[in-house]
Amino acid sequence: MIPRLMLQTLEETIFKGKTILLYGPRQVGKTTLLNELLNRMDAPSLRLNADDPTIRNILDLPNTEQLRQLIGKNTIILIDEAQRIRQIGITAKLITDTFREVQLLLSGSSSFELASATQESLTGRKRTFFLYPISWKEWQDYSGYLKAEQDLENRLVFGMYPDVLNQTHDEEVTLRELADSYLFKDILQYGNLKKPDEIRKLLQALAFQIGNEVSYQELGQLTGLDPKTVERYIYILEQAFIIFRVGSFSRNLRNEIKSGKKIYFYDNGIRNAVIGQLQPFAIRTDTGALWENFIISERKKFNQFNQRFANDYFWRTTQQQEIDYLEEQNGVISAFEIKLNPRKKPRTPVTFLNAYKSEISVIHRDNFRDFVI
Repeated sequence: MIPRLMLQTLEETIFKGKTILLYGPRQVGKTTLLNELLNRMDAPSLRLNADDPTIRNILDLPNTEQLRQLIGKNTIILIDEAQRIRQIGITAKLITDTFREVQLLLSGSSSFELASATQESLTGRKRTFFLYPISWKEWQDYSGYLKAEQDLENRLVFGMYPDVLNQTHDEEVTLRELADSYLFKDILQYGNLKKPDEIRKLLQALAFQIGNEVSYQELGQLTGLDPKTVERYIYILEQAFIIFRVGSFSRNLRNEIKSGKKIYFYDNGIRNAVIGQLQPFAIRTDTGALWENFIISERKKFNQFNQRFANDYFWRTTQQQEIDYLEEQNGVISAFEIKLNPRKKPRTPVTFLNAYKSEISVIHRDNFRDFVI
């Protein structure tokens, strides 16, 4: 087991009077993490998996006495894959309000239904966390600095999913199975989609545009979809924790792009599996895109695990001046250029410097740990 940074955060949150919701894609270790949490707690616990139809039937609108019988003397209740229970929001509210001494934990591999089902019923009663694939810090802490350093190029290609990291002799097969079996299963099931080929085409188009500003209209032309369908599918892919959007930053200048967007994958390996390109890093032509995706996705993990509430952006003008990545936290703007080669000097947009008085840091192969650890 690769120790997860979130374990300490969950330990500090439990028994504080809030239902704990843990989201994340399949196979990132949610169940393993929550079981480890329960093993560390000196409290009787009940672990329920909503993949079991009997569990689903019991927890779909039970009355108070049924819940009392089910809970018994347990003070921690874990419901795994909770989104499979139709009225989970009402059930969770009933447990939280009626059994004050009980800590309820809900996990979900998709936020399509679980988030909407619990949004209103658990308002003011919940704490929400997201678990992503293994972070670089977690991997380096587990494997050691030297092994992690030697393994970096493999991680840029095959990504950071636990099964992939634990199957280093069979990474390609493991990764393709992950991408094909459970990712598309969640997308099609919870997004109520009937045409998997459309989603696959869109994912492939997005994979080839990492680091570039995307247009729903252009994506529609590439995939044969109308722009509204493209936007809907992208939203679904976000809810399934496959991709995330970064918007454009604009405050003062007339020539700034005000409504642009970039799209990144949470995991390099999934991105590469989608387009069927898992060749070694050294012979690839997309090394810059892989590096940028890796750095920004790792930064997202870093911010989440450290409870850093920063808004993220990119910056670009109509004259093609640009900065790869910006963060705004408590009104302070930090700017970053992302370059694989530490000897490559980026162009410094004087327009940005004059307007925002923010220094621009370069994140490269030699110093990236400072940014993601």
